[in-house]
Amino acid sequence: MESKMFFLLQIAILLLGANLGGWVSTKLKQPAVLGQILVGIILGLGIIKETELIHHISEIGVVFLMFIAGLETDVEELKASKSSSSAIALGGVVFPLVMVSGAAYLITGEMISSIFLGIVSTATSVSISVQTLRELGHLRTKQGVGILGAAIIDDIVGIILLTVMIGMVKPSAGSNVLVVLIKIALFFFITFVVGTILVKMLRRINKAINLNDKIVTYAVVCCFVLAFVSEELGVAAITGAYFAGVILSMTPYHRKISYDIQLVAYSFFTPIFFVGIGLGVHLSSLGHALGFGVLLLVLGIIGKIVGCGLGAKLTGFSNRHSLQIGIGMIPRAEVAIIIANLGLQMKIIGSDEFTSVILLVIVTTLMTPSLLKMAFKEEKKGLAVQNS
Repeated sequence: MESKMFFLLQIAILLLGANLGGWVSTKLKQPAVLGQILVGIILGLGIIKETELIHHISEIGVVFLMFIAGLETDVEELKASKSSSSAIALGGVVFPLVMVSGAAYLITGEMISSIFLGIVSTATSVSISVQTLRELGHLRTKQGVGILGAAIIDDIVGIILLTVMIGMVKPSAGSNVLVVLIKIALFFFITFVVGTILVKMLRRINKAINLNDKIVTYAVVCCFVLAFVSEELGVAAITGAYFAGVILSMTPYHRKISYDIQLVAYSFFTPIFFVGIGLGVHLSSLGHALGFGVLLLVLGIIGKIVGCGLGAKLTGFSNRHSLQIGIGMIPRAEVAIIIANLGLQMKIIGSDEFTSVILLVIVTTLMTPSLLKMAFKEEKKGLAVQNS
């Protein structure tokens, strides 16, 4: 007979596996998330099955993950590089979206799932390119700022596209597109009003009252409530969590909130989320999904390099710098996994398509650091010559 407390052992194994996988991945100069997903795939081979509790912990993990992404959004930096970053982001959204959606539709004949896969392919992982550029000493260059700004914008555009998509396919929204659009508009209106009031209020209170002891609790409440409201209005909960983070990023407390939330989230909730993603990958379907996965991978990479590179070129970057920016926008990780996982839960895509997205994430995560080093190699030589 299984013990009532067996779930504690399961969670302990998941956390230990996530930490070991993340540590090994980091030692191999890869993002920790990659190792966590791979550990989940291994544990899913009959060692641990995903339970309702693991699912709920993962849900909190993904909400925190998007909340942190919102907290780390630098609104001022976004404004400073808005023209070039917007052009790069536009190319990085349109090209992969059209190429992947078009190819998927020609193969499957399913319009909704094809568009959804196109949306998944638009998301860029800022963390992977930023870490690599920091190591290369090019993070504060024009290309580095362009990549960072564009990655932020295309994640926001991706979330808005996801919002529209989810609203239109969710059963509660019905078939009336106008109702869906009204609900989406209502969500953004509520977010704007709440955000404006909250930011002004916290800035005034900061001068009179010290809220350091309780601000993190209030921030979590704000995150969960906005996530719930967005879900109830037919918008994904992760969208509400993201914009809750953006709102609080403009307050005097954003550093403390971000630090404390990351401490809790990265210690417990998000590792279980990423291991849980691995648990949901069925290797038996990889062979069947391999052909489609390779196509998604190739088109996803070409779409980013061509689209972002073209956007960079049109805003004054050289050919070499445009290529560097295109390569820097290749990796997909957290947001792509989150969107794909949501699509799987809502039965918009199947396990084969989900496995294809995981393949896209793993391969682009592995290849981008090396490609960036190669792209900046000549530039490093040029700097060395100038300094000698």
